[in-house]
Amino acid sequence: MNEQTAAIAEKVRASGTSFYAAMRLLPEARREAMFAIYAFCREVDDIADEEAPQAEKQAGLAEWRVEIDRLYAGSPKHPIAQALLAPMRDFKLRREDFLAVIDGMEMDATEEIQAPDMAKLDLYCDRVASAVGRLSVRAFGATEAIADEVAYHLGRALQLTNILRDVAEDAERNRLYLPRDLLVKNGIETVEPTKVLAHPSLRAVCRDLSRVAQDHFARADAAMRQCAKGPMRPARIMGAVYGAILEKLIAWDWRDFTTPVKVPKWRKIWLALRYGFF
Repeated sequence: MNEQTAAIAEKVRASGTSFYAAMRLLPEARREAMFAIYAFCREVDDIADEEAPQAEKQAGLAEWRVEIDRLYAGSPKHPIAQALLAPMRDFKLRREDFLAVIDGMEMDATEEIQAPDMAKLDLYCDRVASAVGRLSVRAFGATEAIADEVAYHLGRALQLTNILRDVAEDAERNRLYLPRDLLVKNGIETVEPTKVLAHPSLRAVCRDLSRVAQDHFARADAAMRQCAKGPMRPARIMGAVYGAILEKLIAWDWRDFTTPVKVPKWRKIWLALRYGFF
């Protein structure tokens, strides 16, 4: 492992991501590919979330589009893009998936997202999560065509779980990712995050969206069963950890949106052992 690769690996470890344990199960070349993919995602996510003028954020994301062009031309300049060069070639990572991730971050950077309709929410999930999944399954070594279906459903399941977990945190940033369709269905007419957070029907909205997430988890699991077991181990761990978070949210029934819902470290380890080695 060279100095640049080691620095990226340390950045991933220090981030505290739930996915670190799953990445660690991969053979070295594939593990380094996943670290580089994750580092890229964090880099563009940080641009979208930073306290900066919108024009500055757009410029930062535009530079990453140029950097992706350089990557596919074989001459990247950014250290993270340089770390992606070998994985891009060896594992056939697709340019359109990197660009989709940037497009998703631009939605966050340039829009005040407040109750998008279900179609727009689905597009957002595809860009910020399922596109990452499409890059990941190639890095994992999955060769079946249905591996993209795993990415499609698991990405959406993970992102919807994030949304259901972070309703209050997002509201503090004046964001509301819960779909307008479900707000209206449950009698919530406002889309102002703080007012939605205080509405008595919010729990019903979350229950409805949790069922959508559960369906995506189930479809991802069915697709994984049609793939070789080894390359899908990291995906199974990711799904198990986030599935456990969703289960806790459902059991808690969103009685208190300010209490963080987390999976204990011991259970994450148990899930990693169960789905990583058996």
